[in-house]
Order: sequence, then structure tokens, then C-alpha cells
Amino acid sequence: MSFDHAYWTGLRRELHQQPELSGEEAATAQRILALFRPWQADEVHTGLGKVDGQPGTGMAFVFNGTEPGPTTLIRGELDALPIQEKGQCQHQSCTPGVAHLCGHDGHMTMVASLGATLSRQRPIKGRVILAFQPAEETGAGAVSMVQDPDFASLLPDYAFALHNVPGLPLGKVVVKAGSFNCASRGMIIRLTGKTSHAAHPENGRSPALALARLIQSLSALPQQLEGFNRVTIIHALLGEVAFGTSPGDAVLMATLRTETNDAMNFLVEAASRLAAEEAERDGLEWALEWQDVFRASVNSEEGAAQVVAACHRNGIEVEVADKGYRWSEDFGIFTEVAKNGAMFALGAGERSPQLHNPDYDFPDALLPIGNVLFLSLIRQINGLQGD
Repeated sequence: MSFDHAYWTGLRRELHQQPELSGEEAATAQRILALFRPWQADEVHTGLGKVDGQPGTGMAFVFNGTEPGPTTLIRGELDALPIQEKGQCQHQSCTPGVAHLCGHDGHMTMVASLGATLSRQRPIKGRVILAFQPAEETGAGAVSMVQDPDFASLLPDYAFALHNVPGLPLGKVVVKAGSFNCASRGMIIRLTGKTSHAAHPENGRSPALALARLIQSLSALPQQLEGFNRVTIIHALLGEVAFGTSPGDAVLMATLRTETNDAMNFLVEAASRLAAEEAERDGLEWALEWQDVFRASVNSEEGAAQVVAACHRNGIEVEVADKGYRWSEDFGIFTEVAKNGAMFALGAGERSPQLHNPDYDFPDALLPIGNVLFLSLIRQINGLQGD
């Protein structure tokens, strides 16, 4: 059966109009669940990605083959961004301050479209899992799903996902073995001393010098590593705006970004050590907090080769890149637990607004391309009955 472009475009635009933030995707999950109900998956897992014992919004739909074989997982993302949409499309977000400006509405639709095919053509061997994860934007969703005890029966042998990428020609695929997306995490250092009158700063403990030293020393840490690594200072706050008061507290925020997980481990340890040393040097109390933690997304050799083969099978332009992307994606959690897998980029057009721009909108022309690529991966690994 041919791809019903009008139907899937309608679904994508419906999802676009009803975005939900990371961890709050209850209505989106219910819409996907209702969509799959008539397709009678062999197993339906809901509530995945538990947080503090409460059910998450993650879901997995399992389609079984009749012969033993590998488990192939295809992933889509449920969440949107806390950004006000400002584009000109007729299907703009109906939720103020929240919008699908990263293309997850399109990714979801591609993965959902596979369910329609699998309902008619089960895999020949093994099983196929169509997974919908929450909270990709914060880096919390994939890890919460994989660590959920209910996910233990769903561990894949192969895991695949794509992300649309503006700036690439429409429909072109980019993939590589090894690190495809950088590891990243947000670091928050809080320094606490003691305020004093500005006329007598010696009677307090100002964090000003420690803050200044940390800004310099943290920024220099990547020089100790090879490859692409960054510590980017994004925010610094010292005391209050009061000329009569010597400050007693400070906050420093930085984003750590590395090509590999090993490099990230080094930066985390080194940055933590610097924070402790500089605080203790000036007699300050200190606290450290991490947010938006992403592991590097690492493609296996076979996973990348499967993507290349699927492109060649369908006459889709594909580039095997030398370098991965600097942005982060928590899909790497799935490829860590799978034996093989890959994340790949799908071009959204050279003139498309960039991801997270307020006027970005997922190109519906990509829907059949994503559908055929994922189906080809399934055919290559599991086979499809009736082919």
C-alpha cells in the first residue's frame, strides 16, 4: 500500500498544534495510543519512563515475527519546546509559549506510520518495537525509559532514529560510525561567603575573585584534551546591585560539550575539582549541580552500514561524514543498550529556518522519506511478511 501523504501530513499538523513540554506529554501519548489501537500490536507498553515511582508518558508497541530473530527498535520523541511560535503556517501551536520547533511532531508521525504497515505486514523474524519517548529536550527521557524495570523485556539488538537537520538538502541523509552527537551537560556552581559593608570588604568573604578565576580556568580545560571539546560560560551572577554591599554569594553556569563520553568524564571530574579548589582557597562554601545531561550518541559500524544500505536501496542521497554534530541527542542511551544501531540526519532543506527558531516548521515532504528508510531497515534486519 502506498504512503498516504495527505493523511500523515494531517496527523503531523494536528500534533504540531497541540505541543506539550518535556515530561508533560500526557495528551500527546494518548493521541498516539488511540492511533495504534486499531493496529493491534502484539504488545503495548505504556507509562514507561517512571519518575519518582510515577508512570511516565513513554510507550512501546511491539510487532512480533513468526521466526526467532533480532529485536529492532525505532524511536520517536513526544516533547516540544518552551518557545513562542512566530511562523506563518496555518497550523500554529494552540498553546502559548510552547511549540514543536525541533521537528518531533514529524519524527513521531514517521514512526507512527510504520505501525500502519506492521499491522498488515508483521516482521518475518524477531520483533519490531516502535518506541515513543518523553523528554528528549532535557536529556531525561531516554534514560528514564531504559532504566524503567518495565523496559527490561524490550531491550533491542538494533536501535535506530533520525533527526531532521536544516541546512542539508531536503531528503539527504548524513550518517557515520562512531560519535554522531556530542555529550553535553549544564554545570551550576554556587559559591557562598559572607556579605559586608562595601567600605569594609575585609569583614566579609566575597566570592568575586573565585568567580573570576573559575571563569578563566574552566574555559581553559578543553585545552587538555584532543578533538572537539568545549566549556562555554553561559551565565554569571555576583551578589546584588547595591553599591554599599560587598557580595556574599555567586552563581556560575557553564555548558560542557565533548565529542566522546570519556572526554566528558574527564571534564566533569576536572571542573568539579576546580570548583572545590577555588572555593576553599577563599574560605567559601560551595555546591555543584548538573542539569540537562546528555550522553554522546554513538553509532555502531553495522548500524551505520544498515542506514547506508537503506538509502542505496531507495535511491536516497547519503553522505558518510567524517565528523558528527555538535548538538546533543539522548538517543545514545538506546544505542548503548543495543548491540547495534545508529542515529542519522535527514536534510530539512537548505533554506529551512534552524531548529529551535520561532518560525521553524517540519517539512512534510520528509514524511514518506523517513517512512521508507525505516521500513527498509526493518526489511533488511527482520524481513516483512507479504513482500
